[in-house]
Amino acid sequence: MKQMSDIFAAPVAQLGASTFTLGQLLLAGGALLFGLMVLLVAGLWRAARARAVAAAEAAQHAREAEARMVELTRAQAELQGRMGSIAEVFGNRQAELTRALSERLDGMSTRLGQSIHQQTKSTHENLAKLQERLAVIDTAQNNIQSLAGQVVQLQQILSNKQTRGAFGQSRMEAIIADGLPHGAYEFQATLSNGSRPDCVVKMPNDAPSLVIDAKFPLEAWNAIRAASEGEGGSPEARKGAEAAFRRDIDVHIRAISEKYLLTGETQDTAFMFVPSESIFAEIHENFENLVQRAHRARVVIVSPSLLMLSIQVIQAVLKDARMREQAHLIQAEVVRLMQDVGRLDERVRKLQTHFMQANRDIDQILTSTDKVTKRGEKIEALELGAGEAEKPAKDDNRLAPKPPAGEGGPGSGQLRLRVVDE
Repeated sequence: MKQMSDIFAAPVAQLGASTFTLGQLLLAGGALLFGLMVLLVAGLWRAARARAVAAAEAAQHAREAEARMVELTRAQAELQGRMGSIAEVFGNRQAELTRALSERLDGMSTRLGQSIHQQTKSTHENLAKLQERLAVIDTAQNNIQSLAGQVVQLQQILSNKQTRGAFGQSRMEAIIADGLPHGAYEFQATLSNGSRPDCVVKMPNDAPSLVIDAKFPLEAWNAIRAASEGEGGSPEARKGAEAAFRRDIDVHIRAISEKYLLTGETQDTAFMFVPSESIFAEIHENFENLVQRAHRARVVIVSPSLLMLSIQVIQAVLKDARMREQAHLIQAEVVRLMQDVGRLDERVRKLQTHFMQANRDIDQILTSTDKVTKRGEKIEALELGAGEAEKPAKDDNRLAPKPPAGEGGPGSGQLRLRVVDE
C-alpha cells in the first residue's frame, strides 16, 4: 500500500518550476474525462431535443402541407369544372368561327383563284416578253463582255511581235468563218504573182475575189502610246513616233496595193484589217491623211465591226446569187408539177366517167329490182291469172319452160310461174 502511495507521489513531469506527480496527472485526467463525458451527455441531450423540435416542426409542416394539398385539390376540381365550361363555350365559339372563316375563305379562295388565274396569265405573257428581251440583252451582254475582255487583253497580246500576227489573223478568220459558208473563202491562198494574202473571199458569178490583209504594223503605234503615257514622254518623242507610224502604214498600204490588187483576178479594192476598235478610231481621228492615202490606193481600213458588216453584205450577195442559180431548177420543177397536175386531171376525169357509168348501171339494177318487187307483190296477192301467166312479158329475155303435160295446164286450176330475166 505504501508502495502504491509512493508510486502515485513520485514526480513524473515538470513544467517550468512546477512538478507534477503521477497521482496529480491521473486526477487531472479523471477530471478531464468526467468533463468530457458531461459535455458529451449535454451534446446528446441537445441533439435529441433538436431532433424532437425538428420532428415537431416537420409534423407541423406536414399537416400544413396536407391542408394545402386538400385546398389545392378542391381548387383544382373547381378549376377543372370552370375549364370544362370555358372549353365548351370556346368549342361552340370556335365551331361558329370556323364555319364563318370557312365560308369567307371559300369566297376569298374563289376570288383569289380567279384573280390568280388572271394574274398568272398576265404574268406568263409578261414573263414571255421579258424572257425574249432578256435573251436579247443576254446576247448583247455576252458580246459586250467578250469585247471588253478582248480590249483589256489587247495591249498585252499585241506587245509580242510573234503573237501579234496570229492574233489579228485569228480575229479575222473567226469573223470570216462565222459569216460566210464553207467554200466561199480561202485562207493563205496563193495568187498568180506568188503572193499569199491572209484571206481571199470568192465572189459570185465568177467575179474577182476580195483580198483581206491582217498584218497590221503595231510597233510605231506602241511607241506612240509609250510616248503619251510614259513618265519620260515628250512632245518631240510623240511626234517622232507618229511620223514612224505614218511611214509604216504608208509602206503597208503600198505593199497591199502592189501585191494583192491584180486585174481580173482580185477586186479593185482590198481590205486592211485592224484588230482593235480603239486603234481604228484613233487612226480616223488623228491620222486622216493615212485614211485618204489608203482610199487613193484602193485599200479600205476596216475594224472588226466593219469587217463583220462587210461579210454580212457579201453573204447576202452570195445568197442572192445562189437563188438566181437555182431559179431555172425551180422553173423546171414547176413545169414537172404542172405535168403531174395535168395527168391527175385526166385520171380524175376518167374516174368520173367510170363513176357515171356505174351510176347508170346502178339505176338499171334498181329498175330491175323494182319490177321484180312488183311481180313478187302480185304473186303474193294472187293477182296473176292463168291467162296472164302464159303471156310472155315484153321485156323478157327468154321464155320460161312449159310445164309437163297434165301438170298445171290451162284450165287445170293450178298457177304456173315463169322465170323472167330483167
